[in-house]
Amino acid sequence: MSDLLRQIWTEEAAQDIAEYAVMLAVILVLVVGTLRLIGSNANTVFSATASSIQ
Repeated sequence: MSDLLRQIWTEEAAQDIAEYAVMLAVILVLVVGTLRLIGSNANTVFSATASSIQ
């Protein structure tokens, strides 16, 4: 069992997967933050436009 864990720990493919997981998490945080910012700004613009039309 310890040989299997040592092999997994030293295997480069597992390290690559971990790096990709971290990059994916950072990208998702940036995308969600951007969408929330754009969403609130878009809501303000649409509300102002609707008010000026009425």
